[in-house]
Amino acid sequence: MKFAIFGNTFQAKKSSHAETLFHILEEHGAEIYICREFYNFLISDLKLKLYPAGLFDGNDFSADMVISIGGDGTFLKAASRVGNKNIPILGINTGRLGFLADISPAEMEETFNEIYAKHYSIEERSVLQLICEDKHLQSSPFALNEIAILKRDSSSMISIRTAINGAFLTTYQADGLIIATPTGSTAYSLSVGGPIIVPHSNTIALTPVAPHSLNVRPIVIPDDWELTLDVESRSHNFLIAIDGSSESCKDTTRLTIRKAPYSIKVVKRPHHVFFDTLRSKMMWGADTRI
Repeated sequence: MKFAIFGNTFQAKKSSHAETLFHILEEHGAEIYICREFYNFLISDLKLKLYPAGLFDGNDFSADMVISIGGDGTFLKAASRVGNKNIPILGINTGRLGFLADISPAEMEETFNEIYAKHYSIEERSVLQLICEDKHLQSSPFALNEIAILKRDSSSMISIRTAINGAFLTTYQADGLIIATPTGSTAYSLSVGGPIIVPHSNTIALTPVAPHSLNVRPIVIPDDWELTLDVESRSHNFLIAIDGSSESCKDTTRLTIRKAPYSIKVVKRPHHVFFDTLRSKMMWGADTRI
């Protein structure tokens, strides 16, 4: 099998299991290609001796499977590079939570035995697409987790006039608005009171950030509906964060958000259950009295 590997390049301890990963892949006779940035980090910071089949830059690669070793942030970056290539991604978690990257280092050997035995499943995860006239945002307009509209360098709230399929919904007076996929429902959206959504529910959640109203609540809509947003701000600009990567935008810019024309494929071990992950990673439903 041919693997393209991405990894965390900021914290050496999060990549300390990379040597074990490469050893396991070599035992299976894998064809290994490494993101050049990650490769340079491994040989300079971790002093590893690696002999991959090749290096690649950006999204200039092909593979049977992509491996992300790091945390969920590393997984999101790998997913943005994969884009519409239709290559499944396996996430090895060396970070903290690991909701997307949910394979622990201790599970690596068994996981790759399962992969080579074709004993694994693939989950399709929907992606959001941002459409606007701003050239800075056109370079990377896709989000696996969420697109967030946020106030910028001002204590004043922003106004976000929101329409769904052309029909007016409401004008949010808030610090921001998060439009999240089911995958992103357990990320930023959850931290500001958004709902947990099962990955395959084909929906989008709209969750306001610190709304100045007691009767504004999150709302869930079908993911084949289109959102149109017009933002007003006293500073005449605001932030758009696409999976955590933010850009400043003028408040005269109209934003359209819709489901992307492709999905991201996530590799899961046999018998993986979403609710098990909720309980173990998020402590969902835990009762300390029991």
